[in-house]
Amino acid sequence: MTEQKSAKVIIKKKKFQSVEVPLINSKIELIGDSIEVLKDKTINLDLTRQLKGKSVEAILKIKIENNKAVAYPNKIKLMPYFIKRMIRKRISYVEDSFETPSQESLLRIKPFLITRKKVSRAVRKALRNRCKNWIEDYTSERKDNEIFNEIFLNKMQRTLSLVLKKTYPLSLCEIRILEIVRPLKSAEIPEIKAKPKEDTSKKPLGVLDEEGIIDQVAEIEKEKKEKAEREIEKTQEMALKVEAGKETPEEVIKETEEKPKEIIDEKKEQEKKEKKLRKPRKTKEKIKEETDKKEEKSKEEIDKKEEESKEEIDKKEEAKK
Repeated sequence: MTEQKSAKVIIKKKKFQSVEVPLINSKIELIGDSIEVLKDKTINLDLTRQLKGKSVEAILKIKIENNKAVAYPNKIKLMPYFIKRMIRKRISYVEDSFETPSQESLLRIKPFLITRKKVSRAVRKALRNRCKNWIEDYTSERKDNEIFNEIFLNKMQRTLSLVLKKTYPLSLCEIRILEIVRPLKSAEIPEIKAKPKEDTSKKPLGVLDEEGIIDQVAEIEKEKKEKAEREIEKTQEMALKVEAGKETPEEVIKETEEKPKEIIDEKKEQEKKEKKLRKPRKTKEKIKEETDKKEEKSKEEIDKKEEESKEEIDKKEEAKK
């Protein structure tokens, strides 16, 4: 009988390999045979604790540099339950999705905006277009890691909200998704254009940003408010004069049309001065003191009247006797 030879299977023990994450400035340990095995693998990280309650999930891709594993961000996603908490009644939200090139790769960006109050479709369209143009200019001058770091530190969102504030003020300005689609070729990388310096002192009042774009929506809203205020003032003046009976309504209409704006402004200033000169509101303690004093006075008057009435009665009785 031939003896059967048994083959030995050698199993290597897996070890914890340290991976650096420059986005958080910390290290993570992963199980693997060696560092080379971890190449091009992805990690899912929950960054809510680092961002103090803002629930963000990051997908990192591992690269090997100088015999060390380093994880760079490949995608950042804002969780949907965080957005649900931010939404309220009587507001409007603006969404968008587009692809823009950076200095290294093609990015897919999805911004999410919430206005303070409900706005029209024209305002939402203006916010969407303005946001897209600003982000395209912003990303074309920077590298991927720089963009991810600025979104993680909330620098990009802060500057974007200040730019969009001139069209309409926002209660929330966030990047919902930022993702690397593919690396760019050398011919596809956009050139960095040198921005000419402009005198901010010579800019007109309607200018919204550095490029000299005029916000038409804001101008239309201002004009509507001014017209409404003028009409209200005219109707109030007409009603007062007609009630007094000094003039007929036809004469009042003619006079109000001929009055210049300066007279209306003077009346506003006078009303403001009168409001300032008005007495302050009484506190509860002062009101109690005044009521107590009134009651004491009333009691004293009643006592005096009773005494006078008694004296008169006594005098009458003496006279009868």
